[in-house]
Amino acid sequence: MTTKELGIRAAEETIRTLREALFAAGVTLPSLALDSASCARDVPAPLIDLGRCDVETARRLAEVVAGVRPSVSEHRPQ
Repeated sequence: MTTKELGIRAAEETIRTLREALFAAGVTLPSLALDSASCARDVPAPLIDLGRCDVETARRLAEVVAGVRPSVSEHRPQ
């Protein structure tokens, strides 16, 4: 496996880990993905695109980052 492939694989695993952690915290980033343009370079530089989200999702994300865990009733994937 090439260095480029290893970098892309690591980025994909990070996306899975981030998606699972966010889901457990009640946050869904619908556009979370690997930025394909960043993977086209010869030098490995994969970027993770966090995408856009609505105001409610951004609010929940801010709460999670601040250390506030949403209640189970607030947990709803977008």
